[in-house]
Amino acid sequence: MGLSTHILDIAIGRPAANVSLTLSLLDRGTWHPIGSDHTDADGRCKTLLGDHALHAATYKIHFHTADYFHHLNVASLYPFVEIVFTVTDPAEHYHIPLLLTANGYTTYRGS
Repeated sequence: MGLSTHILDIAIGRPAANVSLTLSLLDRGTWHPIGSDHTDADGRCKTLLGDHALHAATYKIHFHTADYFHHLNVASLYPFVEIVFTVTDPAEHYHIPLLLTANGYTTYRGS
């Protein structure tokens, strides 16, 4: 069904727009980038897979947060955030949200 992500900046209560993202696939112990894009005005991205199909595998989304916080003139502890997750059933949709502040973050499996 696919893959999507959403970033909410919980310090300001708004979506984090225009954050660059990179999707990588783990294959035999090596990460291979397979897609990149950025979040839209609502902090969402549904196009990281590009033309690739979602497979049962381990993936990583690299969120380039340094530029986002620099644009806000906010010092940040985390120049990037990486979320590694395993797809067990590619027939399901995997939504990987990121709740973000300059000094902390959390994630969960969304719907």
